[in-house]
Amino acid sequence: MTRVEFFFNVPDKVAKVVELCTRAVAKGRKLTIFTHDEHLSANIQDRLWQHSATSFLPSARTGDAEQHDAPIILNQDGERLLQDDILINLKSAHPPFFSRFNYLVELVGVDEQDKAFARERFRFYRDRGYQIKSTDASVAE
Repeated sequence: MTRVEFFFNVPDKVAKVVELCTRAVAKGRKLTIFTHDEHLSANIQDRLWQHSATSFLPSARTGDAEQHDAPIILNQDGERLLQDDILINLKSAHPPFFSRFNYLVELVGVDEQDKAFARERFRFYRDRGYQIKSTDASVAE
């Protein structure tokens, strides 16, 4: 069964995505980042490629020639998914295909609209029997 984790009080979702990707790729994991539009995908991809002065996190968008080699795939439509390890959801609704993944990450910002959407997603997963871990991103690790 898919493990679900909510990170709430995330002030900068793109920075959190880069942080999570850094840790996961270092462990040999593969990720799909489910975004709501091309602008967000481009922003995340830029940050992944420039996250450190001495390294980068290789990524591709679904449909790119490099998609089969990249550990991080940015996807907007939920189609042509290439892996089923980690899914980071940045959309306001639950991804209809989330259950094929081993691990689902939900990022919740600090604004009330985002929190309201996250509560709906939380209830959706809980009502279907998924164990949910919640992590307050505002508390230093």
